[in-house]
Amino acid sequence: MALKITVAASDAMGEALVTEIGSAATIEVRSGSAPATPETAATGTLLATVNISGSFSSAGGVLTSADPASVTIAATGTAGYFRLKKSGGTAVLDGTVTATGGGGDMQLATVALSSGATLDLGVPTITVPVA
Repeated sequence: MALKITVAASDAMGEALVTEIGSAATIEVRSGSAPATPETAATGTLLATVNISGSFSSAGGVLTSADPASVTIAATGTAGYFRLKKSGGTAVLDGTVTATGGGGDMQLATVALSSGATLDLGVPTITVPVA
């Protein structure tokens, strides 16, 4: 059974995540499967690192940041998960990556990333689950 929480709790969790993430976060796009927890060392190949300027904001349990600049992909591979880190480099959360329509926490036009090509995430959003 899936966990169900109130809208008020989802809003509070969103605000707490915004505070925890802080400003100048990064999103690492990596190959393979995410490790057991964000506290566990990252796995897979680091394919790209996207810098988030400013901070996330939260409304209704949905976190949104400004649209980050496109980045050059550092390594060739298949994106499998992403790791969001706060400015000091501490991981805050991991999520799945799929192609658009695949249901991942992050959806890209393609998960086949090529070194030297450009990656544009668009506007990152993170949704806190609610009943």
